[in-house]
Amino acid sequence: MTTALITGATAGIGAAFARRLAGDGHNLVLAARDTERLRAQATELHDRHGIEAEVLTADLSTDAGIEAVAARLTDRVSPVDLLVNNAGFGNKGRYLDVSVADELTMLKVHCEAVLRLTSAAAGSMRERGRGGVVNVASVAAFLPRGTYGASKAWVVQFTQGAAKDLAGTGVRLMALCPGFVRTEFHERAGMGTGNIPDWMWLDADKLVAAALEDLARGRSVSIPDPRYKALMGLVKLTPRSLLGGVTTRAGRTYGPE
Repeated sequence: MTTALITGATAGIGAAFARRLAGDGHNLVLAARDTERLRAQATELHDRHGIEAEVLTADLSTDAGIEAVAARLTDRVSPVDLLVNNAGFGNKGRYLDVSVADELTMLKVHCEAVLRLTSAAAGSMRERGRGGVVNVASVAAFLPRGTYGASKAWVVQFTQGAAKDLAGTGVRLMALCPGFVRTEFHERAGMGTGNIPDWMWLDADKLVAAALEDLARGRSVSIPDPRYKALMGLVKLTPRSLLGGVTTRAGRTYGPE
C-alpha cells in the first residue's frame, strides 16, 4: 500500500483528497493545525476504509511546523509516495488594508512551505524513482489580483519548472488550479459568498477526481472543470490593462479565490 501526505487535510479540498485516496486504499498522513479534528478524521477514514491514517499536527506558518512535515516526508522507513500541498488561506481586504505581517504569513504558507515540502518529498521520491506532488494553487494565479493571486502564480510557475527539471525521474509534479469550491475557505477569511453565482461553484470530490486523472496523465497544470478552462482561455486573450480592472472589481465582489 502506498502512503499519501496531505496538508490542510481537515476540510475542503484537503479532506476531499483524504476521502478519495483512503477509498482507493492509500494509507494517509494527515497534517493540519487542529489535533482533535485530525484524530476524528483519521479514525473515521480508518474505520470506513481499513487504511492507516497518521496524525501530524503542524502549523505551516512556522518553521517548526514546516520542519515537522519535511521530516516525515524524508522518512526512509515509511516513505511518502504522494504529497498534496493543500494548506492555505485568504486575507480579506485590498492591498494596504491587510497588514504586512498577515501578507508575509500568507507567503510563508503558500510559497515557502510549498517550496520546502516539495523539495523534501521530491528528493526522496527521486531516489526511489517514483512519486507525485500536487501543489494546490488557484485560477487566481492567472489574474492580477493581489498577494493571494501572486502567491498562487508562484506555485504554478515553480511547479511547472520543477516538473520539467524532474522529467524522466519517475516523479510527477502538478499545480492544481480550482475556482470557487464549497469549503471553509471564505468563512475563515470572513468573506461573504451569497453573491457568487451558483454556476461558479465546484464540488470538492469531483475536483479531486479530475485532478488525480490529470496527475496520472502527466499534466503539470490542472484546471479541473470545463467552465473554468473556458474562462481561463478568455483570460489569455484579454489585454492585461483591461484584465486588471475587471479582476479588481470581481475581487471586491467575490474574494481572493
